[in-house]
Amino acid sequence: MSDTMAGMHWMLVTPFDDEENVDLDSISNLVEHAIKAGCVGVVTLGEMGEWRRLSDKERTLILDRTMESVNGRVHVTVGATAPSTHLAIVRSREAQQFGATTIMVSPPPLPKPNPDVVRDYYRHISDAVDIPLVIQDFPQTSGVHMSPQFIANLFDVLPSFKYLKLEDPPTPTKITRIRDLTGSKMGIFGGLGGNFLLDELNRGGIGAMTGFAYPEILVEIIRLWFKGHQAEATSLFNRFLPLILFENQEGINLSIRKAAIKGRGLLNTARVRHPGGPVDDKIHNELVTLIENLNPENLEVRIGAE
Repeated sequence: MSDTMAGMHWMLVTPFDDEENVDLDSISNLVEHAIKAGCVGVVTLGEMGEWRRLSDKERTLILDRTMESVNGRVHVTVGATAPSTHLAIVRSREAQQFGATTIMVSPPPLPKPNPDVVRDYYRHISDAVDIPLVIQDFPQTSGVHMSPQFIANLFDVLPSFKYLKLEDPPTPTKITRIRDLTGSKMGIFGGLGGNFLLDELNRGGIGAMTGFAYPEILVEIIRLWFKGHQAEATSLFNRFLPLILFENQEGINLSIRKAAIKGRGLLNTARVRHPGGPVDDKIHNELVTLIENLNPENLEVRIGAE
């Protein structure tokens, strides 16, 4: 595809040491792995980055280390969601100053639905920066539901709104409705751990923004799909679907994901900031067994490679 953003963007977890201090060195490990895996970009300070549990100083340290580690080799999308428009603008401007490719912003928390407030929130953010905007549509965490028509209207009035991270199931149906309303001009990424990746690609999605612990698998699925090898992409997806689903268990998905990434040697600990916590021994053992059975480290599929 002609859009250089099309492909797999790895959602970076925020690494912590055993005292819950940010582990900057592990951020570099994650970035290097994303690039080695073939990701076209990384996303920092998103939901999987525990952005709500970070201080402003920590955000800046994480952003600085991420940009330093990437060093212009792939796209960087920075989460800039905030409970106020003012703070979202501050975070968006900081991301732009550090050299981010795009900013990713979810709707603000609201006591009751108010489309006009959400529209103004995004308009003010869009006016404040010169880089593209990724709107994250994830009502499970934002508490805000945006209809396809509302999203299409935002697309019409906000020139910087180029991409959507769609996590409002059923995602394939919503992709089709949004593309019909926007003339297929919006770049739509799937998320949700990759659960619906094949269906999203089939409906016109341009890739994924997700933190699945084995990003190289999703990279390969997307590559095969866009090369016209849909059968091979489907076979690979089905092979690893048990791991995708296991990792994405609601409420503990971040803890499982960090455990898997630590098992790959990319994190020093699997620590999730309290009130988050580790997985129990049974879940950890089930994860290890699943990984051993599927052997995702031994990925040898390069059909149609250039």
